[in-house]
Amino acid sequence: MYDDFLKKVPLFAELPDEDLEQICQMVQHVELEPGEQLFAEGDAGDRAYIVKEGQLEILKTSGGREVLLAVLESGEIIGEMSLMEDQPRTASVRARTPSHLLAIAPEQLDHLFDTSPSAARAMLRTVAARWRSTDSMLRQSEKMAQLGTLSAGMAHELNNPAAAAQRGAAQLKSAVDAMQQAQLAFIDLNLVGSQLDRLRALYEVAQSGASNPADLDTLARSDGEYEIESWLEAHHIEDAWQYSPGLLNMGFDPHRLDALWAEFAPEQFAALLGWLNAAHTVHSLIEEIGQGAGRISEIVKALKLYVYLDQAPMQTVDVHEGLDNTLVLLRGKLKGGINVRREYAENLPLIEAYGSELNQVWTNIIDNAVAAMEGQGELTIRTRQEDDAVVVEIEDNGPGIPEEIQGKIYDPFFTTKPPGQGTGLGLNITYNIVVNKHRGEIGVTSQPGRTVFTVRLPLRLEETRPTGTHKAARRS
Repeated sequence: MYDDFLKKVPLFAELPDEDLEQICQMVQHVELEPGEQLFAEGDAGDRAYIVKEGQLEILKTSGGREVLLAVLESGEIIGEMSLMEDQPRTASVRARTPSHLLAIAPEQLDHLFDTSPSAARAMLRTVAARWRSTDSMLRQSEKMAQLGTLSAGMAHELNNPAAAAQRGAAQLKSAVDAMQQAQLAFIDLNLVGSQLDRLRALYEVAQSGASNPADLDTLARSDGEYEIESWLEAHHIEDAWQYSPGLLNMGFDPHRLDALWAEFAPEQFAALLGWLNAAHTVHSLIEEIGQGAGRISEIVKALKLYVYLDQAPMQTVDVHEGLDNTLVLLRGKLKGGINVRREYAENLPLIEAYGSELNQVWTNIIDNAVAAMEGQGELTIRTRQEDDAVVVEIEDNGPGIPEEIQGKIYDPFFTTKPPGQGTGLGLNITYNIVVNKHRGEIGVTSQPGRTVFTVRLPLRLEETRPTGTHKAARRS
């Protein structure tokens, strides 16, 4: 009953009539309503399907969103890759319109390939075309997802210093007004020359205290503020609690306050404290604004160097700088519970490389390590020179990679993450950048509690231009 239709499908076009008739008797028909799912990403592959009528959408979750890979119509086959590789479904399929499909069991597909070379060739063309299309779309999606992750992390990192600078600027106006009012209060206090000299020295103390506050633990700071506050209250200074934190940061204690008390009359001393506290507040806010602006500048610089803006695709690259910039941009993921150890070799030579793509290698490996450790653990980065190459080792103390799958981790679309949490392209992209683009090597050794990715990069790319063959990666 399906003979005429199947003869128009390249997969069955040259199949003998008796074989085609046998398949027609064994296929099952499947009806789908619009929006109904045929199978989900991660499901076991038990059948292949031929679209007889309707349209089907192939979808894959990448970066937390669904990516439409293709729309299949009448005469096209779907689900065959999972059968041939004996792997779970790599994408989900649902009906876009009312659809009628023909389901083929694994043994029928095997028989078809055994008896019909033309069917095998047609299947090869179908798989190759789908592979190219899927690979291209998912690579773009992977890059966009990585960009989104970095952008979100950078926005998070920028938020705190930007908020601090904004808050400091808003408070600075009132602090400057308070200092000006405190200075005006001295006009009627008839300060003598030695006292004015003392004020100049105290102003420098206020500046220094803002730049380098007393380095005390919480208990010592609490005790110090209490002693100062008690001294001020004993000398009838109002609002003593407002002055004690600043005075402690400026290095004051009851002994130094006794010496200062002896130099000024009581009414002068009260005005002095107000002015000194205001001056310290002003310079503290200036420091806070400067630190916030400096942190923003650091992040922007790291991002610019990460992507190597305004530079040629290939340049002389400092591997340590690239690793550090990558860590800056991934700080949001690392600071939750990842301890980072840098074991950098001294005087590591610069290398010729495609800088932004090399940083993508570090991002992929470090991001995988953080995911494996579930945000808690130790990440160690080592560098060294070996002959005419630079070697980078990235080690984590996560659960490790099972030995039976270590040979597959660079394969496209292979992932150990749950469906929807990984495209299986991160390490494949990494492999291509290291091996194909830089003529280097990448390998992994893994056991529970210790996984080490080793990347070996030549110092000069021109010296490694292929003449027909190139060194293969170590895929241990």
